Amino acid sequence: MENDCEPKHDQNVIVRIANSGDSALILRFIRELAEYERLLDSVVITEEVLHQWISTGQVEVLIAEYEGEPAGYAFYYSTYSTFRGQQGIYLEDLFVRHQFRRRGIGTRFFYELVEIAKARNCFRIDWTVLDWNVNSIRFYEKLGAMAVTDWLPFRLHGAALENATYHSQSGQVREDVKSSEIKK
Repeated sequence: MENDCEPKHDQNVIVRIANSGDSALILRFIRELAEYERLLDSVVITEEVLHQWISTGQVEVLIAEYEGEPAGYAFYYSTYSTFRGQQGIYLEDLFVRHQFRRRGIGTRFFYELVEIAKARNCFRIDWTVLDWNVNSIRFYEKLGAMAVTDWLPFRLHGAALENATYHSQSGQVREDVKSSEIKK
């Protein structure tokens, strides 16, 4: 029986590092992923923001092409462990367009990320998956990944983030943390 997660050396698949000129394509991928995840209304990022993030190295993106056609992307950035004193990688998005699935592209993305992680002396790659996305969960498990069950993800966003403000003893917001002075 063939292992679905063995690297396939399909010469029709090219994986390359994106540059800021790929921002429009990456935004299309993000919207397609959001539609698949039933979250299209949540997408507010712009091509300009993507361009800035990529050109400054805040994020990195791999793009897969199949026979010259854009097939998918992997969007990731660096994380750090204070306990280990090492860098990690957080995979924010991995998406392969429907018509290009089951051609080894998702697996190829993972092996490319593993090589990047090893070259940077990273000790892990983290990501999340929606609990209803059974196909992706099975795919990740076949790669040898394990669900992290002893840590709970938390998120502060929207009104909770806006209303969470530190005030000094005088009741004033600290000047050095005002949102207008923080670089985005």
